[in-house]
Amino acid sequence: MSLRLPLNFSGALAGASLLISIAIAQTGAKDGEWRTYGADLGNTKYSPLSQIDATNFNKLQLAWRFHTENLGPRPETNMEGTPLMANGILYATAGSRRAVVALDAATGELLWVHRENEGPRGAAAPRQLSGRGLSYWTDGKEERILYVTQGYRLIALDTKSGNPIPSFGKAGVVDLKQDDDQKIDLLSTEIGLHATPLVAGDTVIVGAAHLEGAAPKSKTNVKGYVRGFDVKTGKRLWIFHTIPKLGEFGYDTWEKDAAEYTGNTGVWAQISVDEQLGLAYLPVELPTGDYYGGHRPGNGLFGESIVAVDLKTGQRKWHYQLVHHGLWDMDIPCAPMLIDITVDGKPVKALAQPTKQSILYVFNRATGEPIWPIEEKPAPKGDAPGEWYSPTQPMPTKPPAYGRNGSSVDDLIDFTPELRQQALQLVSKYKLGPIFTPPVVSKSEGPLGTLMIGCCQGGTNWAGGSFDPVTHMLYVYGKTEVGALGLIPPDPKRSDFNLVRGAAATNGAPQSDGRGVLTVQGLPLIKPPYGAITAFNMDKGEIVWQIAHGETPDDVRNHPALKGLNIPRTGRSGNIGMITTSTLVIAGEAGFITNDKGERGAWLRAYDKATGKDAGAVWMPAGQTGAPMTYMLNGKQYIVLAVAGAGFPAEILAYRLPG
Repeated sequence: MSLRLPLNFSGALAGASLLISIAIAQTGAKDGEWRTYGADLGNTKYSPLSQIDATNFNKLQLAWRFHTENLGPRPETNMEGTPLMANGILYATAGSRRAVVALDAATGELLWVHRENEGPRGAAAPRQLSGRGLSYWTDGKEERILYVTQGYRLIALDTKSGNPIPSFGKAGVVDLKQDDDQKIDLLSTEIGLHATPLVAGDTVIVGAAHLEGAAPKSKTNVKGYVRGFDVKTGKRLWIFHTIPKLGEFGYDTWEKDAAEYTGNTGVWAQISVDEQLGLAYLPVELPTGDYYGGHRPGNGLFGESIVAVDLKTGQRKWHYQLVHHGLWDMDIPCAPMLIDITVDGKPVKALAQPTKQSILYVFNRATGEPIWPIEEKPAPKGDAPGEWYSPTQPMPTKPPAYGRNGSSVDDLIDFTPELRQQALQLVSKYKLGPIFTPPVVSKSEGPLGTLMIGCCQGGTNWAGGSFDPVTHMLYVYGKTEVGALGLIPPDPKRSDFNLVRGAAATNGAPQSDGRGVLTVQGLPLIKPPYGAITAFNMDKGEIVWQIAHGETPDDVRNHPALKGLNIPRTGRSGNIGMITTSTLVIAGEAGFITNDKGERGAWLRAYDKATGKDAGAVWMPAGQTGAPMTYMLNGKQYIVLAVAGAGFPAEILAYRLPG
């Protein structure tokens, strides 16, 4: 039976939508603090602070730095977390064992540290390192920090001592591998979490993450259910089955009983909450198998869907599936942004979802109705044996895409005619096509794979965007990377999948940068910008400005084939988060470049939020790896972020103005 309409929109609240009054807009971080990952529960990453502006940004100095290399058995070089600040104390997860630290927010002095050695369970975890941070809760009397360990345990800590809260769970711990409506081995089952738990009122919401799914071991896997817990006791309040059970809504979107054995569909990104509406918004990833779905025929709810659930009960209120039967590892990688805007003269409580495909999907967050029409467009069909293809995919009419997706010869490098010709020769052995062109079975004679921009590692990833509730401008970083999506039969001893991602053997392998990214003489196959920040007027659904973010990489600036050419700033690829303040958009660069002094590092940049013009830059010893935050303490505004990279153990840097 077809469920085409419910697959996209459930109007559970539609009849009541006219009765919902427009609330106070998302206000960002309050009182000069930063108490939750995204500044507020709507993940706006906005602060109204104004002490640091375009007139003085270049004068910022390093106030303090916190080294993390001793927080674990080995140094961490990819610290993705965003610290929190409450009552003058900065809290963060750090180090390769995911320790929790409390620091004096003015000086960086270590006040306490909490660490868990989970032994084999931690070592076998699919999500390692320090993760993306933690959560803070207070009832005005008591304060708690909550975080998820590498081994998938939810721990509540006293903010004064760093000790576990005895009344929470069992001696301060809730084992997330238990009470999950499925059988989970405490050691070997591949489930964990990088994201922070989300605290809204007295409810803690926890998602799930798995190993990457390019070549799964089996079509059978653990499911990434989402649960709500009581913040005081750790008692499970509710569970949402991201793959429906028999009798639940959406079960019949899984053909041939695939819902019984298929797994994944976790919520590994940040979750958002509208407390006034009483709704939590879950950005769900795709089911088992990132590039081959023959073992899970059907559109498969709630894969790659935004699902709004009741904050207190976990009951589904509405959903929208952004990708039917995903084959491109598009997931939904970051927090939905809850934005209050004005459309056609009417106030609207909206939700904006950035994506890997550089498409911004915008909905009424009370009802799930698209703010601007989203049309089901015919989708290309492939011929991989046993695959099931959705005949259509949803495509928004507004806002326009903020980056490239799909692939065509127009995307290829064009610095010189020679490089262009080499690029054309290279892609002649690949399939090119628009977004949603499926992966192909890789053949040595060609095609080796489908070239796809806006999938896998493209567009926006976990760091998400930022929204200004005053001007209704939304800012989002996107990167331009192309993935070669080929399918090959796996070794049957390693996987029971029919096909997994890979490339057929060839005598002359295409040039690669070592990460599988295709290159021409070591230069990216795709022309710049390699990374860009886009500003949207969300009242109109229009792009206001777009700028390349990130200095041109050394290997491009110094390439002999480009000698004598004037190469404008190309931007750089990375997972870049940003913050918006009273006047600025602030974001660091990823990776390393060499500056005019011969120093190796990266820039922390500021842009005029109205125009995108450069508003200052500060040199950092390494590239940004965690999304920044800002706070005011003792009359001084601080900007804090994590930096790290190859050969540079992670540090937390805090900048402020001199004096």
